[in-house]
Amino acid sequence: MSECDPVRVGVLFSETGDISTIETSQLMGTLFAIEEINEAGGINGREIVPVRYDPASSPGLYRVLAEKLVLQDNINIVFGCYKSSTRKSVLPVIEKWNRLLFYPTLYEGFECSSNIIYTGAAPNQNSVQLAEFMTSNYGARVYMVGSDYIYPFESNRIMTDLVLQRPGGVKVGERYVPLNAGMADFKDIIADIKDKQPDFIFSTVVGNSTQYLYKSYAEAGLQPREMPIASLTTLEAEVAQMGFDVATGHVTSAPYFQSIESPVNHRSLSNFRRRFGNDVVPNAGWEAAYFQVHLFANAMRLSGSDAIDAIMPFLLGAEFEAPQGRIRIDPSNHHTCLYPRIGILNQEGQFTIVRQAVRAVHPDPYLVTHSLGDWTMGLSALE
Repeated sequence: MSECDPVRVGVLFSETGDISTIETSQLMGTLFAIEEINEAGGINGREIVPVRYDPASSPGLYRVLAEKLVLQDNINIVFGCYKSSTRKSVLPVIEKWNRLLFYPTLYEGFECSSNIIYTGAAPNQNSVQLAEFMTSNYGARVYMVGSDYIYPFESNRIMTDLVLQRPGGVKVGERYVPLNAGMADFKDIIADIKDKQPDFIFSTVVGNSTQYLYKSYAEAGLQPREMPIASLTTLEAEVAQMGFDVATGHVTSAPYFQSIESPVNHRSLSNFRRRFGNDVVPNAGWEAAYFQVHLFANAMRLSGSDAIDAIMPFLLGAEFEAPQGRIRIDPSNHHTCLYPRIGILNQEGQFTIVRQAVRAVHPDPYLVTHSLGDWTMGLSALE
């Protein structure tokens, strides 16, 4: 390969199907970063060219397309996946052929592949903080509602352990819905919630069906001040689908919200909207998809190659000034040091940040040594 040849990278995000809204935002965050890098001269003068496929929200198709990227397109680097089931579908292909996947999504932890860079939050960077916030401010009786696949099962298991550690902690219910769930799928669940009256609802519903949980909740007359929905996966993209009035008052834990007050975030949002308009809604998945491309480009400038053995020493320990703050890849586990935050949705469809880390929290994907020591007590009081 010539030093002037383009750098071809694989991009696997769903533009159709049940998780298309959130994955389209991750796709656009990826393309946004690629455009920025190319306009600044590329990687040592070489243009980045995305080889892009639509897996249509199907885990099986993710695997097929990952094999196509590796075996037919001869791609070394892949950016992609939202659901854990799709990551686990792609992973055997990536490991077999010793390629590298950048994964920009929060997940349930308990994994550490030498062929993945994990840029979304691990449980000690969102679940621990959310459990502490909800049980301290609302109570420790939780009802869990999730989509029917790996991440919600494991995330609910972790949240159960965290809640049961709190005084009075109890799980009063746990229900799952199909990934393509509609309003009817939540009818009996909402009736059960009204009957059992938990202190809060923990949602691991993902994708386009998220809106129907919140709409069903609102139609039933439930009130966020008394019994909010708390989530790790309800972000600005899902809020735009459900409507601001439906979302107001509910709680999310994530490293990134659009409402972060920093020059880097303001500049990134402004540049993104100028290039791509307002149809795609930036969120935590978008931000991780964006900064991981920059991490890759910076590492390849130093390594001179996109082969995994060449680039990895320059990725591990790498830092970047991301919209959420200065992030770093932890060399010990390939996960990212991030800034946990708690946001409450306001009437403008944005998150009012009420808690945030004072410094980056190191990832602890196996929840071995996690603590709240990096956590501030309150930036603003609940009203």
